[in-house]
Formats: sequence, C-alpha cells, structure tokens
Amino acid sequence: MLYKDYIIEVPNFPEEGVNFKDISPLLANEEVFGDAIVEMRNLTHKVPDYWIGIDARGFIFASALATYCGGGIVMCRKGGKLPPPVTRKRYQLEYGTEWIEMKSWPCDSLTAVIVDDVFATGGTLQATNDLAKMVGYDVIDNLVLIDLLYVPTVEGFNFKVRSLISYE
Repeated sequence: MLYKDYIIEVPNFPEEGVNFKDISPLLANEEVFGDAIVEMRNLTHKVPDYWIGIDARGFIFASALATYCGGGIVMCRKGGKLPPPVTRKRYQLEYGTEWIEMKSWPCDSLTAVIVDDVFATGGTLQATNDLAKMVGYDVIDNLVLIDLLYVPTVEGFNFKVRSLISYE
C-alpha cells in the first residue's frame, strides 16, 4: 500500500522552513489505518508486555498496537501532565530543554516497545528510551510510522528505529 498517498505535506508549519507531515487522512481511513497497524506490528520481532506511546500522536499507534497484538500501554508524556508518582527525564531540544515523564511502578524485566508517529532528530526517542530504562523496562524495539531520513539525528543517538514509511 502507498501510505504516502494518505499523508499531506504542509509547508512552513508549525514554523517557517518546516514541512509538517499531516497523518490525519491516514488515521481517518479505517482500512488504511488498520493495514498500517498490521504492518507496523510485522516490523517488531516480539509482542512486548507494554507499548510505550510518546505524547501525543504516539498514543494513537501504541493503543492500536496494544489492542491488535495484546499487551498494555504506557504513556510517556510532557512534563506536568501525569499525576504522581512519576519518573522524570530532562532532555535537550534544538531550541532548549524539555521534561518527559512516565508513571513509576514496579516493572523490572517487563519488555516494552517504544512507539511514536514521526522520527526526526531522535531527541525525544532517546530520552524516552533512557526514561523507560530508568523506570525498569527492557526496551526491545523502537517503532515509528514515519522516519524523516533527511533530518540529522542528535549527537550520540544509537538506537535502531523501525519505520513503515520513510522520506529521504
């Protein structure tokens, strides 16, 4: 299937020079979205105990994968969005720093796949991997719908990322 046919490129959004990938048409088409979830599942080697969705559109894909494959969902949210107790991680963005958080509960040795909609610089994905390990998850995979191969990754990024769609 040509998933790119269901993604609209919006120039200069959210700021000048950025070409936003609008996945709304893909999500709105039940058959296309369903096929994408099946194919994303096929990119992973094992069904994890948990799918960790990154705020906010990663929640959509992690929830669908958990429903389709089994396993629970864990939300990795921007700072201040989850009630305590949480574990926090500060990380560097191009334009400053940000906090992400995850609920803290015993999860030693439980496997997790981290899921997001788009992979660009890798800063948020790197921080989510670090945070998941701090909480105690064994991260077995990183899965995204779209990989923007033309965007340079942050220094030190060293995770394999599996994607359904890529833009060069």
